[in-house]
Amino acid sequence: MMVFRLVFGLLALASVLCFAMYVGTRDVRWRRRGWIIIKWTIVAALGFFGVLILERLALAL
Repeated sequence: MMVFRLVFGLLALASVLCFAMYVGTRDVRWRRRGWIIIKWTIVAALGFFGVLILERLALAL
C-alpha cells in the first residue's frame, strides 16, 4: 500500500513540476506532459481502486 501511495505522490509531484516548467518557459510541451501524467495517474488510481473493490467483493462472497 505504501508503494502505491509513493508512486501516486511522485506522479503528482512530476505533474506539478511540469506545469511549473510550463509557467516558467511558456513551452506547450511541458503543459502537454503534465496533462499526460495526470491522465495516466487517474487511470492507474482507478485500476488500483478497482482491484481493491474486487478483493473486498471476493472476501464478502
